[in-house]
Amino acid sequence: MAHGGFLRQHSDDPEFSSHIMHDYTQVDLDEQTRGMLDFAVKLTKNPSGNKKEDVERLRSLGLDDQQILSTVLITCCFNFMTRLADGLGVEIQENRVEAAKRWMSADVQGMSWLMDRKEE
Repeated sequence: MAHGGFLRQHSDDPEFSSHIMHDYTQVDLDEQTRGMLDFAVKLTKNPSGNKKEDVERLRSLGLDDQQILSTVLITCCFNFMTRLADGLGVEIQENRVEAAKRWMSADVQGMSWLMDRKEE
């Protein structure tokens, strides 16, 4: 299932979800949600372009390290799965999607090593 279909299926407001998928910048979102989406888009389109300032921006919007890590992990997982499926010309099996969802919803507190700062 495409990401847009997944979002509409699991949303309380399918019309709003459609607007998000079409162009989230034109939707009335709170600053924190828009900041997370901007970050995810930048990470998707230009991974090496994300800098310490981008993470600090998320913190200034009220996200803690666990929420920032979750944003990065979910973005990376979706990018990986999409590229894997597209590269192979296949659809991901539903049981694999379920496994990915379980992994993405797991507590990331024990993954503090992922938040070690990069040397500049």
